Amino acid sequence: MNRLEFTGLTTRPSQVWGGVRLVPLVREAPVEGLRLHREVYEGLGAGIVELGPRSHDVSYIPHGFVADWSGTDTAAPEPGGQSATYGTQFGGRDAPTTVRLPSLPRHRMAKRRPGDRLRFLPLHLALEGYLALHFGGPSTAWEEWSRAALRDGLSPRAEDAYLGRSVRGLGEALRIFEIHPDQCGVMVYASDALAAAFVVPHPEDYRLLHASLVEDLYGEVVHQYALYGAPVPEFGARLGGGEHIRTLADLRAAARGQERAWEEAHDSLFARELLNSSYGFDRVYRMGSFTLWRFLPPFVRDGSGQHIGETITDHQGQVAYLKTFRLSDAQIRRGHLLHTLAGADWELSRAAAALGSSREELVRRIRAAGVGNLLKGDV
Repeated sequence: MNRLEFTGLTTRPSQVWGGVRLVPLVREAPVEGLRLHREVYEGLGAGIVELGPRSHDVSYIPHGFVADWSGTDTAAPEPGGQSATYGTQFGGRDAPTTVRLPSLPRHRMAKRRPGDRLRFLPLHLALEGYLALHFGGPSTAWEEWSRAALRDGLSPRAEDAYLGRSVRGLGEALRIFEIHPDQCGVMVYASDALAAAFVVPHPEDYRLLHASLVEDLYGEVVHQYALYGAPVPEFGARLGGGEHIRTLADLRAAARGQERAWEEAHDSLFARELLNSSYGFDRVYRMGSFTLWRFLPPFVRDGSGQHIGETITDHQGQVAYLKTFRLSDAQIRRGHLLHTLAGADWELSRAAAALGSSREELVRRIRAAGVGNLLKGDV
C-alpha cells in the first residue's frame, strides 16, 4: 500500500459557488515529457468496454484521454496548414476545440496509438478495478454458496454514479471561476466533502480539459451534498489592522502569508482523506518513464471518505495525472465486506469472527450489501 505523491503541486485559495468549492492546484513547473489530450466521441450515451474475450462492461463514455510521451507537443502541420495539439484543432471563434470522432460501438480500457501515445477511458479504469474486486467469488465450494456464485462469481455487477451536469452548481462554478496561469488541476468539493481530484501534466492541458469535469462521473454522496447542502463559506484573507503594512512589499508578503495559511489548512482539514490514505495500486500500462496505475482504498470503515482512481506517475512516483471518484458509504461497506470474505477464503464462520459478529449477522450484512444472490436461498 502506498500514498499519492503530490510533490510539485500547491494549492491556491478556493473559489466558492453555493455549495461547490473548487481548489486550484498549480505546478512549480510542468511535467516534462508527457502531455494529455482529449478524444471526443459522437453523442453522450452508453458504450461497450471490452474487458476480455467474453467479458464486457456497459457504461457511460463521453470521451477518452490520450497520453502522449513522444516529446512533441504538436502534430506536424500540413504545408500551409495549422499546427495543433494532438486531438484538437484551432480555428475561428465558433470553431470546435476538439475533433469529433465517429461513434465507436466498443472501446478498450487502454489502447496503444501510433507513436508514443496511449488512449484510455478516464475513470473507467478506476471503476472497472472496483467492479472487479474479488469478482471471481468463492474460491472454495462451501455449502452456503449458490451454484451461480461458484460458477459465475459476482457476475453481473453494477454500481450507480451521477453525471457532473446533475451535480448542483458544478457547471456554473466551472464556467465562472478563473483559471490560474500555472493551474494543472483542481479539487472539487460539495458541502466541503471532497468529490474528486483532477491533475494533468501541463497548464495548457488543463485549460483544454477544465470543462470536461461536467461530463465526469460522481458518487451518490456528492450529488446529495450538492443538492441538499447549505452554501459553504468563501475564502477571505485577513491582513490585520494594517499597522505592519507600510509598503507594497509588506502587502505582498502578508498576502503570501495568507496563501500559505490556506494551503496548510486545506491539506490538514479538507484533503487529508485523499493525501493521508494508503492505496493498493495495480499497474495498467508502462509508458517510457511514466506508468499508468489504478488504485483502490483500504476500505476501512472509519467514517471518512474514500476514493478510487487512476494516476500516471513518473519514475520517482510523483503524480503527473490523477482522477478520483468518491465512493458512497454503501460502496465502502461492500468493498470492506468482500475484502473480509476473500481474506477468510469465503468461509462464513471465519469471516464472521474477523468482523467480530455472528454468522447470522454476517449473512444479514451480505444480503444488505446487495450480494445476497451469492448465497443459497436456505442460508
